[in-house]
Amino acid sequence: MDELKLYTYIAVFGSFALYFAIAWWARAGSTSDFYVAGGGVTPIQNGMAIGADWMSAASFISMAGLIAFLGYGGSVFLMGWTGGYVLLATLLAPYMRKHGKFTVPEFISDRYYSKTARIVAVICLIIASLTYIIGQMKGVGVAFSRFLEVDYGLGLGIGMMVVWVYAVLGGMKGITYTQIAQYCVLIFAYTIPAVFISLQLTGNPIPQLGLGSTLADGSGVYLLDKLDSVVTDLGFKEYTTDNLGGTLNMFAYTMSLMIGTAGLPHVIMRFFTVPSVKAARSSAGYALVFIALLYTVAPAVGAMARYNLINTIEPTAGQHMDYSERPQWFKDWEKTGLLQFEDKNNDGKVQYSADPKTNEMVKVDRDIMVLANPAIANLPNWVIALVAAGGLAAALSTAAGLLLAISSSVSHDLMKGVLTPDMSEKNELLAGRIVMTLSILVAGYLGLHPPGFAAGTVALAFGLAASSIFPALMMGIFSKKMSGKAAVAGMCSGIGITMLYVFQHKGIMFIPGTSFLGDMGENWFFGISPNAFGAVGALVNFAVAFIVCKLTGDAPKEIQQLVENFRIPKGAGAAHNH
Repeated sequence: MDELKLYTYIAVFGSFALYFAIAWWARAGSTSDFYVAGGGVTPIQNGMAIGADWMSAASFISMAGLIAFLGYGGSVFLMGWTGGYVLLATLLAPYMRKHGKFTVPEFISDRYYSKTARIVAVICLIIASLTYIIGQMKGVGVAFSRFLEVDYGLGLGIGMMVVWVYAVLGGMKGITYTQIAQYCVLIFAYTIPAVFISLQLTGNPIPQLGLGSTLADGSGVYLLDKLDSVVTDLGFKEYTTDNLGGTLNMFAYTMSLMIGTAGLPHVIMRFFTVPSVKAARSSAGYALVFIALLYTVAPAVGAMARYNLINTIEPTAGQHMDYSERPQWFKDWEKTGLLQFEDKNNDGKVQYSADPKTNEMVKVDRDIMVLANPAIANLPNWVIALVAAGGLAAALSTAAGLLLAISSSVSHDLMKGVLTPDMSEKNELLAGRIVMTLSILVAGYLGLHPPGFAAGTVALAFGLAASSIFPALMMGIFSKKMSGKAAVAGMCSGIGITMLYVFQHKGIMFIPGTSFLGDMGENWFFGISPNAFGAVGALVNFAVAFIVCKLTGDAPKEIQQLVENFRIPKGAGAAHNH
């Protein structure tokens, strides 16, 4: 066995053994343990767990890959996801923690005094969460297929088994402590190679500063200037200019990701695992620090990966690499099918350009950039192995959180909350575990036939959460008079118009050419792309809800009182009354 394989097995299976041991140690004995870890997690622990839960395969594997190819346009992911987290931490989490229920649909059911609202929320949550899990499963499949040198499908199957063991066994309690371990693995795996590569290219060990530094070759040229000239030589757009289709689309995309983040049920659930509202606020602060450690490094990782990739394949414009002399990392990724070369002019050399007629690199999957980056830069084998373990930790931690959100929404909200209210706690736990198993199977199937690359699928999930769940939560907290009927009408119209737009442009189940009105191609509404349409869906949701509320009357007095209670901190009125 070669050295790299040995290190990879040690890193990957060593980290898995740790996750299994933690899941067994913290296995759930009650529904409170299963859904909210018994409410006894400290703010720092919860901050780390939120970081791991929230930084998915899309953050670890896909985001820097997107930035590598989109350049400046990729910054929407940084702004949208981080900004949305701030929104969630300040506007939603503390109030929902004060209300004190396990799940998002349960909050919606209480606030809108309606089982219909609860069922609609469950449906919206399952649609958004399942779409999100597909992205994680793609990440798991990509990482396993490369590092265990197995077929993508088999890699996906192994990943499904691992998640099943610790998510079904441990519930929220097992998942929380597993996620703390996964955060530590993930952050080391992301930053260590970035430090090495930044030192190599710019002589600066801090990647965030390396991105804006001059190259270490003594030329005095800035890394980003050099990258701009390298990509334009090959016919690509300049790296440092907007290539996402204009300011409005960029704004809508950022907005959709922001409010989608704030409406994501698996992250909101984490705030119920701490003992108090104060702890919920401070764990949000810690989480932001833990998340920023990765997010501020991502632009450097993306830019440096693109630079190294082009430098290896096309050292100088017009001077092509011999295919027979391609490096080992190139051969390794060819085996997975995610990197493909086609010798169009039969000269045995690799020509890489933006022109589809002459470009012989017919496939460079964006999702390979972070995982391939250390090998392209000739870093030591243990660093390459660490990245494999980190990518898997990121994908598995988020998949587990999402599966828990789906299983609790079906077993707790739909079955116990609506269909069989007298269900025992033991049966509810069993139902939760069965639903989780079914969800893993569905997600695995969709992961085998994924709609697009990981982060694109995830962006879609955020759009669905943005157009349905976020407005219902915001109006529930900040509009006392908002009624149940109005909220249901808003959620249905918001998610309805978003899905219609997505299917129209991407086809049903994302198969091009199967849209309702024939394929509209790039004929977008005000130039807004399908992945960014969640922001428009949210506006429709708000508008419909307020119109219906005006027509059908306000929420009852006792509901308005309930909203007062969870909006005003305990004891705030005492001094005022004397």
